[in-house]
Amino acid sequence: MISTQEQEVNSKQKDKKVIKCVVWDLDNTIWHGVLLEDEKVSLRKNIVDIIHTLDSRGIIQSIASKNERAIAIGKLEEFGLKEYFLYPQINWNSKAASLKEIANILNIGMNAIAFIDDQLFELEEVKFSLPEILCINADKIGNILDMPVMNPRFITEDSQIRRLMYISDIERQNAEKEFVGTADEFLATLNMNFTISSAKEEDLQRAEELTLRTNQLNTTGYTYSYDELNHFRQSDNHKLLIASLEDKYGSYGKIGLVLIECQPNSWTIKLLLMSCRVMSRGVGTIMMNHIMSMAKSNNVRLVAEFVPNERNRMMYISYKFAGFKETANNNDSVILENDLSRIQPVPSYVKFQVIT
Repeated sequence: MISTQEQEVNSKQKDKKVIKCVVWDLDNTIWHGVLLEDEKVSLRKNIVDIIHTLDSRGIIQSIASKNERAIAIGKLEEFGLKEYFLYPQINWNSKAASLKEIANILNIGMNAIAFIDDQLFELEEVKFSLPEILCINADKIGNILDMPVMNPRFITEDSQIRRLMYISDIERQNAEKEFVGTADEFLATLNMNFTISSAKEEDLQRAEELTLRTNQLNTTGYTYSYDELNHFRQSDNHKLLIASLEDKYGSYGKIGLVLIECQPNSWTIKLLLMSCRVMSRGVGTIMMNHIMSMAKSNNVRLVAEFVPNERNRMMYISYKFAGFKETANNNDSVILENDLSRIQPVPSYVKFQVIT
């Protein structure tokens, strides 16, 4: 079962706020002036540097602005900033509605969003409707890069290209919408290459980032520091596995992490998580069945810890579909076990590699 010390440590770590997306207003925020009223608008001082820096830190950016979309997009393009904003919501809806839409499209929690606006009314409306969102007045923009929530501990290779990976996702989604056929037939066109390997020291920064950023597809919600992960990596009693995925549109980066505690007669999955961006790609099933195959070949029992929260029910369902059954439930956590009698093969449309 989960120790009291583990629960206390992870409870503290879960409280760490991580901003994944900054959503900007436009008028008198990114630029001085009102686009539809003033003859000319000009960029706010240092705004380009701020946008570029947030992007380099792996923080996605979007727009929530009451404006005419075509005109506003044209102005962003003129300023050379259009490519930095994903899924911009430029319309006459409430800012709260636009923020909900961005969160839904990006598949992130409201508490991972910061919203910047110059209008006190708009900020108050968002605070009232979506209290989890961090609201920032535009007159505080100069301090944004120094805020702890805007400073991830590590800048990984994945974070540096995060926006480009999202752009690749948009291309995939557009291709999927236009595809005529079944979901499996579409997946077969992607030429997916899925790799699971033992985590190396150079993977640990991204591994820590995954535990901090991944909330929905996360079996326990545990977060681990670089040093803790390095301990597990070197421990004879643990297996730390990291997964990556690429296809014909490009790399998804490192998208999965597994921590297994190994006893002589049993293995316990302490953590299994996946990036939300690969939810529809079926790779979670591949990860789970690979762990089951490893346990079976080592002739050990396989159990898993699951800590439910308001967002990770999908992972509980994934365990149940994979044949795991509950053996204990103490409200805060669930213990499941798999008898390893049914291990599914890797789908034919995925090239699967294991690197030891």
